[in-house]
Amino acid sequence: MLSFLWGEQVWGGHAEVTCAGRTDAGVHARGQVVHLDAFSIPTNLTAERINRALPTDIKVLKISEVTVDFHARFSALWRRYSYRVCDRVTGPDPLLRHMALAWHRPVDIDAVNEASAKLLGEHDFVAFCKERDGATTVRQLLDLHWERDSAGDAVMTITSDAFCHSMVRSIVGSLLPVGDHRKPTTWPYEILISKNKTAGVTVMPPHPLVLEEVGYPETEAELAARQALTRSRRALQD
Repeated sequence: MLSFLWGEQVWGGHAEVTCAGRTDAGVHARGQVVHLDAFSIPTNLTAERINRALPTDIKVLKISEVTVDFHARFSALWRRYSYRVCDRVTGPDPLLRHMALAWHRPVDIDAVNEASAKLLGEHDFVAFCKERDGATTVRQLLDLHWERDSAGDAVMTITSDAFCHSMVRSIVGSLLPVGDHRKPTTWPYEILISKNKTAGVTVMPPHPLVLEEVGYPETEAELAARQALTRSRRALQD
């Protein structure tokens, strides 16, 4: 849809766009990054004009010109997501129910943070992923922590160089049983090192998951180097 709308209503012709990441169906994005390649840019191309051509659930916040070495997906250094869990007895605010998971057991923030710390670093996350032919499941988890927001919801923040399909929602599914004390804090790490995708982890619903931000190198040389590294197939180092 993006390609059609840009091409016919904004660009005046066909325009292919590339996103920083392909999220699971039903996942939200507050900080998605998109690029397109063009020989020339219309002088009247503005975020306001683009937004008039887009459906109401998509908004462009900023547009800028980048170098040929920039690639929205392959130049990215990291992606940061949040996942919101409402464990209040009253449930989520009805107006925000499409952004939070209703969880009917109290979540122990200290317990999920202890379990989360064990997952940090570079690992093969195959136990938490839906595999794709020819794709690696090795990822570097840079940050994973939980905290209460001002409304009292338990919010997980997770940052990685990249994510596999269903990886974040599976990690949440391994941590919530720790948070409500049905599983020990070692359980998610045991699943990780077992590489067993049938370890009883529930893939949690997509609607509380939000792509918050994508980070990129600052220099043109770093952009090119990062793109080359990302395009190569990665394996764990001995």
